[in-house]
Amino acid sequence: MMTGTVQVRQAADGLWIIGPEGAPTVLDEAAAIDVLVLEAAGGHLTWSLLAGQALPAAVLDDVKLAQEWLWAVFGEQVALAVDAGETGELVAAPGIPELVTDAWRLGYAHWAARWWPASIIDGIAPLDGRLLRAEIATLSEACELIVAGADEYIEAADELADTRGRAEDYALAAGPAATVPSGALILARGSGGWDWHRCPPGLLDASEQAVSWEVLRGAGTTTVLVRVVAAARGDVPSHLHPHALVHTSSGTAVAPLTLAGDTWAAEVPAPEGAEPAVTVEVYVPGVGGAEPGSPETRRRVRDLALTRLSRATDPADNPIDTPLLAEIAAAESDSDF
Repeated sequence: MMTGTVQVRQAADGLWIIGPEGAPTVLDEAAAIDVLVLEAAGGHLTWSLLAGQALPAAVLDDVKLAQEWLWAVFGEQVALAVDAGETGELVAAPGIPELVTDAWRLGYAHWAARWWPASIIDGIAPLDGRLLRAEIATLSEACELIVAGADEYIEAADELADTRGRAEDYALAAGPAATVPSGALILARGSGGWDWHRCPPGLLDASEQAVSWEVLRGAGTTTVLVRVVAAARGDVPSHLHPHALVHTSSGTAVAPLTLAGDTWAAEVPAPEGAEPAVTVEVYVPGVGGAEPGSPETRRRVRDLALTRLSRATDPADNPIDTPLLAEIAAAESDSDF
């Protein structure tokens, strides 16, 4: 049975917080990219994906409404304590463990729609958006006791972008769309990743090698050529076009990237000092926050995705490890990826 110790406490603003010690909540200053979030009646549930957290953390803004499901997720002892206004460390023994599993899977499906690290470079097949929508709808119905209006979740699932992202859509993605001008001298080059917080899903390849740059000297000028491997996606509206911000020790330069073939690219005049040291940020204006994402966290998320795909066609020992239909389809299409 799914049991564990949780802390029950009340915040100064009247919110109730329930969850394992150190578990992420929606009250955290910045949400990590591995946090699953599920809107519930009277609050929100969260899990850390990389920590393998099975019991959620909960932030309640309407205790009366949340009591409809609190006993099912955390058990009668926790539900009674919250009802009585008591705080402290308690043992959570879910009244309906299967519901907690379904809630985790629903949160994970929503997470996958936002954060799945599809990468032609790293061999991580994209997920079929239509299969994700269908499973979100099915899991929403299974979690009707918890979610704030299953019908709303189903409607929201139907509005997810239809980004099937099949392997053939990625063909030639690693090929250059912009080439070094004939006769140009390459002064420096490098590659790296990009902060997943700062671009919407399905826009760029999730690899740490997706961004490449070269400092070029030719015809008396120095420029920086930036290229980013694109993800499989339909037409991208202009307000979602990524930009490149080129940093040197003495200046910066910024330019919008243009999609040519399967690569976003731009060539910008080099700031002073570009030859010895360059860093490049890729972002969509207005998306994400100022806190940079961690390359190590991104690596762990990619590793987790690869592991789940490698096991997608095998029976799962733990119900939480049961793959989504979209993961099974992605694993089966991996030979074409």
